[in-house]
Amino acid sequence: MYRGVPLSELVRMNMDSLIELLPTRRRRTLKRGLPSRQKKLLVKLRNARKAQRKGKDVVVRTHCRDMVILPEMVDLTIAVHNGKDFQRVKILPQMIGHVLGEFSITTRRVSHGNPGIGATKSSAYVPLK
Repeated sequence: MYRGVPLSELVRMNMDSLIELLPTRRRRTLKRGLPSRQKKLLVKLRNARKAQRKGKDVVVRTHCRDMVILPEMVDLTIAVHNGKDFQRVKILPQMIGHVLGEFSITTRRVSHGNPGIGATKSSAYVPLK
């Protein structure tokens, strides 16, 4: 269910009525039309859906992090680039209306070690053991 509409109806819905269910930011993005790179991704995803019906496991790789997740993408696996490598994202019904970049984090937690000798001015005078 997405905002009271079952997934089976969302998939059959035309784009205009689907846009009315989305939040304001996503609605504005989709009303302006999809750029060519997002259209290409949509075509690849539709081809992946056809291959999935034939029994193949297809992963579509993309740099398009600003693509809004639509109901027709549900149950597909998309590898989203995070700046270094591609992270696999399995599209679930709860993700409809979000963008792909939200599920492929670009930064990691940094844990620094202890400073070494010479790291600061005062540590230069610490006697070595």
